[in-house]
Amino acid sequence: MKEISKLLIAYDGSTCADSALEDLKRAGLPEHSEAVVMSIALVFLPPDDQLADDQVISPAAAAMVSDLQLEGMAELRHARAIAEQGADRVRRNFPGWTVSCRAEGDSAAWGVIKAAAGLDTDLIVVGARRHSSLGGRLIMGSVSQRVLYEADCSVRLARCLSQEHEGPVRIVIGFDGSTESAAATDAVASRTWPAGTEVRVVTAGGATAIEEQHEKLCAAGLVSTEVIRQGDPTHVLIHEAEEWKADSIFVGTKNLHGLQHLLHGSVALAVAAQAQCSVEVVRLARSAA
Repeated sequence: MKEISKLLIAYDGSTCADSALEDLKRAGLPEHSEAVVMSIALVFLPPDDQLADDQVISPAAAAMVSDLQLEGMAELRHARAIAEQGADRVRRNFPGWTVSCRAEGDSAAWGVIKAAAGLDTDLIVVGARRHSSLGGRLIMGSVSQRVLYEADCSVRLARCLSQEHEGPVRIVIGFDGSTESAAATDAVASRTWPAGTEVRVVTAGGATAIEEQHEKLCAAGLVSTEVIRQGDPTHVLIHEAEEWKADSIFVGTKNLHGLQHLLHGSVALAVAAQAQCSVEVVRLARSAA
């Protein structure tokens, strides 16, 4: 798993978006990286191209188009100001990073997804609210979940915490013996963590090669333990993270998108929807999947 070199951070100025920026301090990211802080204006800008010779537009329609363009441009300027605000915070937290900002007029989720693909992003970071209900928000109605479904790269959902975590960083990794879950271990092992960072490799019902994952993490200088639990993998991972007060859960996922995930199911996305802590869903590059 290569080091994270390009991040796209979705930022809308909300409390959850601010928490996402703070969460990055405990995400093991490198000292030097490239980050784009992006804000989306929920607007559609009418085209201002010249009409064909045989087309006629009434003065009233022309005035309406002009008004929409002006309103849209104002919304884009506001989104740009929000993105700049977020970029300033990222620069303060990560002085070694190259940070830029970007504003687009689009739907919230698709604007982020398209930008990430165009920028060849390694990791998308998006804030997500905590859900008090067991099932969380309906997945199809959530911007963060839509990004998880459709993005081609890894996605980190940073959750608003009731209080800041102190002490060593604590990470839960879900492992089921698959290549995708091993990629989650590789992602953690490739990061730059503070001394004393603790990792629990959790499997529901046992999985082959778990000892190999433990050794990989120890070799990376992490304090690693293995935990075998019985039960539904989603509930096991969420319960373990809550009981241990983990900062985040790392899980792998197959390179499926949209309806395919709904048809085949995904522990990774169920954990992302229901967990109270941050969740990073690790995707292998298409060439490696």
